[in-house]
This record gives sequence, C-alpha cells and structure tokens, in this order.
Amino acid sequence: MTSQPVLVQGAGSWGTALALVLARNHHQVYLWDIDLDVIREIKSDRYNRRYLPEIKIPDNILPIEKIEDTPVEVKKIISAVPCHALRSSLNFLKSLSIESVCLACKGLEPDTQKLGHKVVEDEIDNCSIAILSGPSFAVEVAAGLPTAITIAAKDTKISQDFSDIFHTDLFRVYVDSDYVGVQIAGAVKNVMAIAAGISDGLGFGSNARSALITRGLAEITRLGLSMGAKQDTFMGLAGLGDLILTCTDDQSRNRRLGLLLAEGLTIDEARKEIGQEIEGLNTAKEISILAKKNKIEMPISEQVINVITSQCSAKEAAQNLVSREKRYESH
Repeated sequence: MTSQPVLVQGAGSWGTALALVLARNHHQVYLWDIDLDVIREIKSDRYNRRYLPEIKIPDNILPIEKIEDTPVEVKKIISAVPCHALRSSLNFLKSLSIESVCLACKGLEPDTQKLGHKVVEDEIDNCSIAILSGPSFAVEVAAGLPTAITIAAKDTKISQDFSDIFHTDLFRVYVDSDYVGVQIAGAVKNVMAIAAGISDGLGFGSNARSALITRGLAEITRLGLSMGAKQDTFMGLAGLGDLILTCTDDQSRNRRLGLLLAEGLTIDEARKEIGQEIEGLNTAKEISILAKKNKIEMPISEQVINVITSQCSAKEAAQNLVSREKRYESH
C-alpha cells in the first residue's frame, strides 16, 4: 500500500479517530477544524483532550489552523463534521484541488432533507463521493479495538480507493455501491437509538428493546427502499450492525439522550449533560418529513419526534406505541 496525504475535516472524537486509523496505516494526515482551540491544543500537547483525552496523537497527524495550508498534493478529503454543518464546511474546501470526498457523518441536512452526497454535489463540482458508515464508536476506533465498517459509492472504484487507505486487520472495510441505503440506515438508526434509550430508561426490559430494534429495522428498510436503496444493505454493517450498536450501548449519545428523557430531563438539560453532538435529535424531524413525502409509516420515529418536540412525555410516547392496533408483521 502506497502512503498518501489525506485531509481530515473535523477534529471531534470521530474525525480524530479516523485520522488515527489513517496515521497508523502510515499515511500523512492533515487535521483541520473550525475550532482553533482544539487544533492548537493538539499541535502543542499531542492530545485531543476535549474529545479523546487518553490517546496520544502521532507525529504523522499534522493539525493545521488554516485549511489553505493543506498541501496541493492532497486530493482525498475525509469529512467528519456534523451533517447540519456539512454545507458550510464544504465552502472551506473550495480553494483546494479535491478529487474525492468521503463523508463520515450520519444524518440529513436540516430543512432540505438532503443526504450528504447531494449536499456535496451542490457545492463541489467534479468530485467523487463515498460514504463511510457502520457500527463504530470513536473511542474504540481510536483505541485500536477491532472494528468493521462499510464504505459505499456509486462507483465502486471510489469506495475501493478509500477502502485501500483505511483497511487494516483491526479496521476492516467492506465496500458497497448502495450509497443511498448506507446513508438512510446511518441517519435513522440514531432516531431508533433515542427510542431504545427511552424504552430502557422506563424499565421496559430486554424483550421490549429487542422488539423495538426489530421493528425499527423495518422502518429503516421501508424508508430506504422507497428512496431506491437495496434491501440487503439494511441487513449489513451499516444497517443492522449499526442499529444494534447504538440501541444497546451507552456510548451512544442518542441512546443516552433517550435514557435522560425517560428520567424526565428536558431536551436542553439532556443536551447539556451529554455535551456533544446528538445527530438523532437533528435528524428526527427530517426523517418525519421524508416519511410523509414517500408515504411511509414510521410509528417509532413519529413517537420520538413527539417527545423531542414536547408533544408528549416519554412515557406517553411508549404507551402510544404499545397501544397501536394489532397487525400482521411485515416490512
């Protein structure tokens, strides 16, 4: 494998973790973030103390304060900024000679309901786009624990190109062409994780959580198929794999949000306690709009939206779900 220079945009926990994977794979990594305090701290201390305080940052990760300082030979960008900031963040890239972008965020653009690849197409001409997703907590990736993810692109040569720079024995990459399905799965699973947190926070138990994950997968699949995704995608790493992870482990910020809402905290109180981006909170309304537009029934998502918009309490939302009329199980 030939060493390549790569720019990682976003020095939060996920962007830094991906930069670490690339650095351990012997690539020269340039790391940029709009938050200069984070960048300067990494540069001076070789630690990202805000997001990954236990992990030493290796010398082949070079934090840069100005994105214009990215060397001209950098042609690949990994974008790990939150979905709501993706469009504005792309403006910083327009001065660079970009050939391909790999999006590592999970969600939809606020107000437009656009998937990430559409946002990139709007903002950057003649740029190949890949999507990185799957069951992957940043802390575990940063620590070098075994992880498997999916990289999808319309042109599998592009997904293979990004796979080549990321893939290791401990960070296994599977390539796919269903870039729409991978994005839908990554967006909606965050909403399902909020629901799982609510269910567990109310003490509903393991049976209820298992049912919620299963029916949540059915909702994700219905929406994805209506948008042209492939059924198999939702049984893979980016679908079922990521759904199980975020619904069952308290490292998930979305699940923790649900747990806090079940305790009776307000959205603002829960956000303050979690202290980091909660993508499902930003995505839920957009998912609802997409479901209506595509005439898809998504009852779990609907009840999560009711809770986070204060239309009902967590307990009332759970009661609304269990009191639904009986029906055949279907997808």
